[in-house]
Amino acid sequence: MILTLTDVTKSFGALKVADGVSFSVPQGQALGIIGPNGAGKSTLFNLITGNIAPNSGRITFLGQDVTQRPAMARVRMGVGRSFQIPQPFEGLTVYENLAVAASFGQGRSEAAVTEDCIAILRDTELLRLANTQAGALSLLDRKRLELARAMATGPKLLLLDEIAGGLTEGECQALVATIKGLHARGMTIIWIEHVLHALTAVVERLLVLDFGKVIALGAPTEIMASKEVREIYLGMEA
Repeated sequence: MILTLTDVTKSFGALKVADGVSFSVPQGQALGIIGPNGAGKSTLFNLITGNIAPNSGRITFLGQDVTQRPAMARVRMGVGRSFQIPQPFEGLTVYENLAVAASFGQGRSEAAVTEDCIAILRDTELLRLANTQAGALSLLDRKRLELARAMATGPKLLLLDEIAGGLTEGECQALVATIKGLHARGMTIIWIEHVLHALTAVVERLLVLDFGKVIALGAPTEIMASKEVREIYLGMEA
């Protein structure tokens, strides 16, 4: 397993945002995470990346206990993440944004990461925009750049946080095709998303969170057919 969470709990005062969360992700798999707003999805990502520490439980990555390791150490180990709202360095070019992420995330010089950055630009369909300032990009290309910057850190595990949000149907399909291509080449992915058809086009399993608890975990068709999941996530009586 590339990642395992064992009985992970996190509270902010009386509010329990992760309640005994346990699951594993095999190498090369794509796992989708769904749940209503406030279910604890972003908190779960922050626990995996080390941006916040759990109150109890254990997190292992590549067989090593990383529960108390800081976020930068996990990046250097191979945990990459995109954010829901892209925030590139707008005054830098697309290529420069990748070079900064690669140098910082991998601890290598800009010259040493040049070929990697060019390959990532090609994979994310941004090569044509390599010399364009990030502040001038469309929403779709800003999303692509957010994905590319996460890839530039050299991840073995890629966390995607609602990367399809706000896109048109055509733009969403284009981004899904890019993510499918990365996954087809062996990238392990955990993806939080409200756009369900985008998510189910890529992932092999779905995990459902509600009030910080894992409610269900299984194949997408099985999960979406669940009466409990439809009532919790879709807000309707099954």
